[in-house]
Amino acid sequence: MQLPEDQIRAGHIPADVYRRLPPGTDVRRVVIVKEAPRSYTGPIVLTLVVVTGSIAVLLVIAFVVQVVAGATVAVLSATGGLSYAINRTSKTPKGK
Repeated sequence: MQLPEDQIRAGHIPADVYRRLPPGTDVRRVVIVKEAPRSYTGPIVLTLVVVTGSIAVLLVIAFVVQVVAGATVAVLSATGGLSYAINRTSKTPKGK
């Protein structure tokens, strides 16, 4: 028996538990109940859901802002309130 779990499965009562038993207790009828190990599945899944939801909300907000900005530029340029021009400059000097 190398692990403490092996000792408990074999019916061995640890010394600290044995000392806490009341006098006259039949040790053959003692049952040791162990707490189940903690599962981290729930917190991990919750974290992934929150992160994925946050990313989805940010993408939707970015898309809505882009659509609103595009619509605003289209309306303002159609009414003449906004103009956008690209000035292309020549790379060669004009004097030559």
